[in-house]
Amino acid sequence: MEKLNLPEYIFRYKEEKGKKFIFDEVRGKFVALTPEEWVRQNFLRFMADQLNYPKALTGVEKMLKVHGLSQRCDILLYNRRGSPAMVVECKAPGVSVDSKTMAQAARYNTTLKVPFLVLTNGQKHYCIQTDTETGDFEALSEFPAFEEL
Repeated sequence: MEKLNLPEYIFRYKEEKGKKFIFDEVRGKFVALTPEEWVRQNFLRFMADQLNYPKALTGVEKMLKVHGLSQRCDILLYNRRGSPAMVVECKAPGVSVDSKTMAQAARYNTTLKVPFLVLTNGQKHYCIQTDTETGDFEALSEFPAFEEL
């Protein structure tokens, strides 16, 4: 898989019937290794190992309803009170992180109302602080400490 703009991690892999799988430590199972999944697994490790976000408060591909439609957000981080605090939208390395990606995360936020949105394709990472009451947002230069969530 493509080298990402994240620390290098060691993962567990397996292959079945010519298809590659990577072990997701959060979900506790092997999942198909796609370019987007590669970014998601690396970013999950970054969140846990570098940012010290607890794996126990992290959800992967969480189902939610947005305007009556079922959607799945890539990563959903909860704060210690159990409230959703951060949505992470992952794209494959070759996919641009752009206004469409932001719009997708913002759609999820109409339901979740989290204070932080993260957009990543493994090469570029953006953290955005949102004000759910006013709709205002601000790009941050670094990720918040877990205690700030």
